[in-house]
Order: sequence, then structure tokens, then C-alpha cells
Amino acid sequence: MKRMTILVPDGQNNLSSIVGAYKILTRAAEYWRERGKQELYRIELAGISTEVDFHGGLFTVKPQVSVQAIAVTDLIIIPSLSHHYQEAVEKNQVLIDWIVKQYKAGAEVASICTGAFLLAASGLLNGRKCSTHWAFAERFRRMFPEVDLQADQLITDEKGIYTNGGAYSFLNLVIYLVEKYFDRQTAIFCSKVFQIEIDRHSQSPFAIFAGQKSHGDDMVEQAQVYIESNLRERISIENLSARFFAGRRNFDRRFSKATGNTPIEYTQRVRVEAAKKALETSRKTVNEVMFDVGYSDVKAFREVFRKITGISPLEYRNRYNRGTSGSKGY
Repeated sequence: MKRMTILVPDGQNNLSSIVGAYKILTRAAEYWRERGKQELYRIELAGISTEVDFHGGLFTVKPQVSVQAIAVTDLIIIPSLSHHYQEAVEKNQVLIDWIVKQYKAGAEVASICTGAFLLAASGLLNGRKCSTHWAFAERFRRMFPEVDLQADQLITDEKGIYTNGGAYSFLNLVIYLVEKYFDRQTAIFCSKVFQIEIDRHSQSPFAIFAGQKSHGDDMVEQAQVYIESNLRERISIENLSARFFAGRRNFDRRFSKATGNTPIEYTQRVRVEAAKKALETSRKTVNEVMFDVGYSDVKAFREVFRKITGISPLEYRNRYNRGTSGSKGY
């Protein structure tokens, strides 16, 4: 029988992704047997400690097996971590080494949300695509610059390594794995039983753009503040760079290095974030919101909004603004 191993890292306070993954995968296995098929997988929790406390001791997990006792597994699931990522890496080096060994022996690895920090510490993600919670994307990039972070993606799948976005979006990853390891019918069944939207691919509609300002470049920070304070102004990047006595090429380079976005991309993200808030909280039409955030071309505004959020401005308003839900107007 093959194995699916859900890890229980030491020193963590996130429990939901461990329990959720276990419940969905065991239900998938039950459904598989109910259809008269031979049992495929042993699904178990594994760690390096016999007991791990969560949420200040409110909950306790007792892994069924030590990772040292598992010579071979087929799928490793790394759950979401607490926000002390460096500490998590240091406390779980035994797990990290075991993951690398198993992957080299043929196992596949899936990380849930911020579990990507533990996976990235193994070096297995270097040069590969990866996702994690959008709120911790900048910190991830700083810690692991060799990884190609795709923070808008809900799921990445590359050479036997799977990662996913933030929080309870791990449910979509587990359904994705059910289809991979069982079949489409089992995945559809589990999506219905657990009421999880199947085939969702982006976490962009949920992202909140706050702007990366912990980079230490004063000129870039001043430029960011200027952009954020002048939403309606038609900002020329040439004029903006001249405002800070910098050549355009040097300005672009410093801005991109500091924020992870070009000045144009940053301006678009700031404007779209302001538009999102207006669409969530006001009764303004899409056109009124568009003008408020500095756009005059409806088509251009919609294209930029969809590129960043994955949906149209009208769809966004109808999803998040109860007062205008169902409205067809612009």
C-alpha cells in the first residue's frame, strides 16, 4: 500500500490545514472503497515529536508515526506554519532533511499556505514556481530570492511539487490532490461533501495590496507616497523620476528592486486597491470609481482591474458590496 504523509511540524500554532487535509483525504479513501475499489493509500500524520501543542495548548496533536520510521512515502503534505518562519525552519531541520531525502527518492511534496517557507528552506523550490499567502509574499521573496514566487496563483504544480495560496484555500489544493491521486469522480464527490469550489485557480480577488515599504530606500518610499497621495493625477514616470533627481533607467531599477513592481505596475496596483475599497463600501457606479482613481478609459480600467484581481469591476462590486449586489448598472 502507498502512503500519504501529513506532517506535524514542531512549534506551530496552525491546526486547520492538518485536520482539513486529513479529513478530506480519508473521506476520499472511504469513497474509493465504497465504489468497490482496492484501498490505495495509508494516510497518516507524522512528525519528529510524539506530541505537538497548538494555540497555546488548547489543542494537541499526537502524530501517528515518527518521520524517521517512514522509509518511503508517496506524497508529503506540509501544513501552514505560524508566522515565526525563521524559528519554524530552525526547529524543523530534521523534517526538512527528510523531505529532501523523500523527494529525491520519488515522493511528491505539497505545501499549504505558509508551509512554503519550510519547503523553500529545503532548496527544492529554487528556480521553480511557488505560491503562498499573498500577505506574506514580500517576506517570502526576501528570504528566498531564488524561488519564482507566483503570489496570484492559487495552486502551482511543477515536477512533483505542489504549492498553494493562503488560509483556507488549502481546501482547493487538497481537492486538486484528490483528483491527482484518486480520480475526477472522487474529487467532485469531495468538493460536494465539503462544499469546496472545484477548479478555482487564483487568489487575486482576495489579495489586499498594501505596498512594500520595508526596503530602506528613502527615494523609492517617497515616490510610493507620492503615487498613493495623487491617485487622480496622470502620473508620468519620467516626471516622477525627475522629481527625485534620478534618471529614468536608474529610477525604474531601484523602484523594482525595492518593491517588486515597476513604477507603472505599482501605480496600477495602488489605483486598483483604491477602486476595490470604493466598490466594496460605496454606491458609486463603476465609471465614477474609475474616474476617482485616475482612469478615464473604461476599457483600460477594466483590463487592468481584471489583470490584478482576476474578475471585472462589476463582478467585484456584486461579490463584496451587499448594498449593490445583483445590480446590472455601471
